[in-house]
Amino acid sequence: MQLSSTLQRFNEPETLKMAKLGRELRAKGIDIVDLSLGEPDFDTPEHIKDAAKKAIDENWSHYTPVAGYLDLREAICNKLKRDNNLAYTPDQIIVSTGAKQSLANAVLSVIDPEDEVIIPTPYWVTYSEIVKLAQGKVVFVNTTLQNGYKITPEELENAITYNTKLFIFSSPCNPTGAVYSKEELEKLAMVFKKFPRIIIISDEIYEYINFVGQHESIAQFDFIKDRVILINGLSKGFAMTGWRLGYIAAPAEIVKAAEKIQGQFTSGTNSIAQRSAIVALNADLTPTHEMVTEFKRRKLRVAELLKEFPLMQCNVPDGAFYIFPSVKKYFGLKNGEVVISNADELCMYLLNEAHVSTVTGSAFGNPDCIRISFANSMEKIEEGFRRIKAGLEKLT
Repeated sequence: MQLSSTLQRFNEPETLKMAKLGRELRAKGIDIVDLSLGEPDFDTPEHIKDAAKKAIDENWSHYTPVAGYLDLREAICNKLKRDNNLAYTPDQIIVSTGAKQSLANAVLSVIDPEDEVIIPTPYWVTYSEIVKLAQGKVVFVNTTLQNGYKITPEELENAITYNTKLFIFSSPCNPTGAVYSKEELEKLAMVFKKFPRIIIISDEIYEYINFVGQHESIAQFDFIKDRVILINGLSKGFAMTGWRLGYIAAPAEIVKAAEKIQGQFTSGTNSIAQRSAIVALNADLTPTHEMVTEFKRRKLRVAELLKEFPLMQCNVPDGAFYIFPSVKKYFGLKNGEVVISNADELCMYLLNEAHVSTVTGSAFGNPDCIRISFANSMEKIEEGFRRIKAGLEKLT
């Protein structure tokens, strides 16, 4: 059987691959500590679950509008005004089955074959692969640990060519936890001001998981707002990963294009998730703030634990729930017949030897690093680091 050549354009997400390998080892009876998690370990707050039960009882069980219920899109507009001081109208919002679909809708709406898309590295694994699906050309800009893994205005401008159509980035960033300040975003915006053809996708899914203050969006700068596609959702900030609800806020023309694409792929998003999302967005954010407080406590503990790993170099993250240490000083070391040549092999070594699941940095555009999540419980985090230390001490 000959399958589509489209499958050769992109790779399976390394994050999902590691999760699958971890499940396979658990099925064999091996206790795996999962520090590859990309989701909060908290349960969805009770008031959101109650809203879902109420929606079921009230028979919200029919097909939904492709763009999402109007009152949900209004709730998203209210949230953007309340939390971000951004003015949008419901026709500038489309709700999708998770932020990943929102991202795919956005890229497919604006990219033609050979259009260049600038992506600062490290980046979330799916950005580049969706661009490849759209037959665009990925242009990576490698950021540095010294600059906090954030692209500078000079690096951005140097990467722009006549064919540049799109720029994709996240703040807070997965995998580095980097958070762009208002001043840093404004300097990037001033570069984009010189190039009116370029569209900006700003992935803000980790908005609430911010340890340094108020979230800042690049959409706040009026002189480029009509070119910004804001991606967000409820997975991270509301512990609703399995509910699969994301959204785009963008110019109406782009939203209409995304609606056309989504209409052929999935149509409207799950009705119960949408009714629950209205309650989540309009309700008090205390459960979210409590969750972030716990993430901050874990981050501080991880920073302490990292002191026991002198061969790792890492910035303490300002947001999200990952650390992204450089592990290249372990390359060339071995344990018996096992030789560590790169981050991929180190992750497999930690999985098989230490029984801890992490993710290779090559998946995020930096082959010298690994991603370690602190979205698991404190107990699991401490046990995971204990095992990692024991496994690495066997390398010589």
